[in-house]
Amino acid sequence: MGDDFDPDYHELVQRRYFEDLVVGERFPLPSRTVTDAEFAAFRAVSGDNHPIHYDIEYCRAHGHPGLLAHGFQVLAQTAAGAGLFAHVIGGALVGFVEQSSRFLKPVYAGDTLYPLLVVTALAPQRTTGLVTVRSTIHNQHRTLVLEGEQRYVVRRRHAAS
Repeated sequence: MGDDFDPDYHELVQRRYFEDLVVGERFPLPSRTVTDAEFAAFRAVSGDNHPIHYDIEYCRAHGHPGLLAHGFQVLAQTAAGAGLFAHVIGGALVGFVEQSSRFLKPVYAGDTLYPLLVVTALAPQRTTGLVTVRSTIHNQHRTLVLEGEQRYVVRRRHAAS
């Protein structure tokens, strides 16, 4: 018993290749409420000590009702590894090669964020393909606070001849 176990097939979801992806396919990421503890952790990781992120009185004096999340802290919520997309392309992933984003509205401690990745373009190459996904984050008020694009190189099941 147990002799047929192979860790290569211990998967959360079935593996997929470039050809298996579809434009319009959606990959929601788990929602998260941004906390004061995450602000402190991000400050420690990033070294960003600007008071707009950590001094409530400074924020209020500049028209913000609370601590303002750093843009990269918000962007990190779109990390593909936090959801199923990274598992779906799993072993076929060659690399994460590009990211762009626009920060549209402020995010404050206590906001709940709803990240989403949507496949928007598939560009086949000989042995791989370039997968473009639109990344968005809405808050609890259904307001779009971030939008951008990410690009991944993903192996094809069979190389084109």
